[in-house]
Amino acid sequence: MRRLSVCLFAGAVALGLPDAESLAATMSEATQTCIGCHEMVTPGIVADWKKGRHAHVTPQDALKKPELERRMSASAVPEGMEGVVVGCAECHTVNAAGHKDTFEHNGFQVHIVVSPRDCAACHPQEVAEYGQNIMSQAYGNLMENPVFKDLVDTSNSVYDFHGGKAVATKVDGLTQEDSCLYCHGTRIEVKGMEARETSMGEMSFPVLSGWPNGGVGRLNPDGSEGSCSSCHTRHAFSIEMARKPATCSECHKGPDVPAYKVYQVSKHGNIYESMGDKWNFDAVPWTVGKDFTAPTCATCHASLIVNESGDVVAKRSHQMNDRSPWRLFGLIYATAHPKGPDTTVIVNKAGLPLPAELTGEPAAAFLIDEKEQGKRRAAMQAICLQCHGAQWVNGQYERIENTIKTTNEMTLTATKILLSAWEKGLAKGLAQKDSIFNEAIERMWVEQWLFYANSTRFASAMGGADYGVFADGRWYLSKNLQQMADWVSFLDAAHKDVKVPVKKTK
Repeated sequence: MRRLSVCLFAGAVALGLPDAESLAATMSEATQTCIGCHEMVTPGIVADWKKGRHAHVTPQDALKKPELERRMSASAVPEGMEGVVVGCAECHTVNAAGHKDTFEHNGFQVHIVVSPRDCAACHPQEVAEYGQNIMSQAYGNLMENPVFKDLVDTSNSVYDFHGGKAVATKVDGLTQEDSCLYCHGTRIEVKGMEARETSMGEMSFPVLSGWPNGGVGRLNPDGSEGSCSSCHTRHAFSIEMARKPATCSECHKGPDVPAYKVYQVSKHGNIYESMGDKWNFDAVPWTVGKDFTAPTCATCHASLIVNESGDVVAKRSHQMNDRSPWRLFGLIYATAHPKGPDTTVIVNKAGLPLPAELTGEPAAAFLIDEKEQGKRRAAMQAICLQCHGAQWVNGQYERIENTIKTTNEMTLTATKILLSAWEKGLAKGLAQKDSIFNEAIERMWVEQWLFYANSTRFASAMGGADYGVFADGRWYLSKNLQQMADWVSFLDAAHKDVKVPVKKTK
């Protein structure tokens, strides 16, 4: 305990928290047992936990904070956590009966995968909001949408060359988990038990498929969806880390979602890189002008923001999209945001699981209406107006709305070219019940909306300058269109030049 207390004291001093010698005594007996072994077996995990707030603040002390300063949304101390800090046992043994990955471990019923349902013991509002977040459904929205599942398989397949063609031969689960599902989340399933030799003798552990994974839409063994550690990385679960752009960059770097790259070259990113080391990323609430002087991703999409008078500018939200009127990326056309997080329920008039027709017409019944768009726009603009005048903010929004319109028009042109290729028999498409992603013209079409239109929109929304022009921006939107048109023209001419031999009669 002496070594543990010293380490806890160092962590407490760094956080400006109460004396750690007394806090060490507030660990539950179960957590003390865990620490006793794991500071030798997995010292990095234990050291990370020691530095975090969970190791130093009990839920009952957290609830004594003024409402705006609280970091937990539960109205009462969760059962079994009275007077103790949140340690190993408080997270890895809660809801044990509901976890398929629960196993007997040194006298405890322990589960490996800590889920949002577990975190809800102290953070019920955050978990409920996250459940309305499109990220929470990221696995299903990708893998249970036949159009996008086809794009995933086409991208991740191993290809062979025969018959004069590059042909997809197979796609395996490990490749899927290592690529698209790294961010979207995997399905974690228990496949049995295995015995392993450890420093403490032979022990049995669950065998998990889909593990490791910290994807935002991970399907957990307790039936819940999502992973809080996607943003609040284990085991310190730092709010500072969640507020810094590098955390979001893990999945939002591009070229399909170039938010981080655009942010880096924006004026906001410039200020962050130049002065961010002087900001207070740990303050709750987060005061604009005092704790920070330019927005990060979390400022705009998640954090509780107040001004220096203490007035709430933006409420904390883990829904992430409730300040976003539009769905800018990942789809063929930018549209109003979907009404709910599960986008697999969307069906357009053509019967495709897409929020717009191939002609660009929105599937309005599944999207938020203008009133809700206005509400979300106003919520985001309230943040912008803390540092910018109304004319500046209105001008910025006029540009992004125009960019949505023009990039959709450029995508429509690309779609018309693709449709002409299908009609001429130069490629196989929907009519032939073939993949719409596996031929050269189709891949150019995908790049039009998935890479170039997305980059242009993000640059317009965030002030990314060159990303809206030459760095995957408008230059490539027009260049790609020309290449698509040329491809159709050249191949069409080649087909017409092919002469059918005429049999001579005797």
